[in-house]
Amino acid sequence: MSRCRPAFLCLIVLAGVIAAPNVRAQAARSYGVGRSPTESEIRAWGSDIGPDGENLPPGGAEPTSGRTVFLQKCSRCHGPAGTSGPDDVLAGGAGTLATDQPMKTVGSYWPYATTLWDYVNRAMPFDQPGSLSAAEVYGAVAYVLFLNKIVGERDRVDEKSLPRIRMPNRDGFVPDARPDVGR
Repeated sequence: MSRCRPAFLCLIVLAGVIAAPNVRAQAARSYGVGRSPTESEIRAWGSDIGPDGENLPPGGAEPTSGRTVFLQKCSRCHGPAGTSGPDDVLAGGAGTLATDQPMKTVGSYWPYATTLWDYVNRAMPFDQPGSLSAAEVYGAVAYVLFLNKIVGERDRVDEKSLPRIRMPNRDGFVPDARPDVGR
């Protein structure tokens, strides 16, 4: 039986070498898995929210109400003040980017508050991305901005005020001059 094993293995390898081009050709045509998303599924993913805030949904919240959302939905990963936990630190780090120990947080690094809204809306909480309502997203964002001393405790964050919030590192990024990346 042990004498047949090497010959059998050679036969399997040879069959794989012969079949490989056909398998690659079929894979290049189609994986045959899944389906195209429907229009309603694509709409449910929402719109991109750019720096100008275009496509932000109506709604808003103050940091005081956002604290409740943050404690319920965010604190297990980021700590109750956004400064601890197993995942990224969200608050603090002001003025540290040019030091030997930079802290990239929402308050020290992010250039636009609208980008924070878009990210929280699409990707948080980590284990249930996209599950927050627009009001919960506004609340969590308001609270994170408050933790970073960017908005006051009673400042309303909504579709009109969010694009006007000037983040501390707004001018900390430089344009990429490579011709192949566009503007």
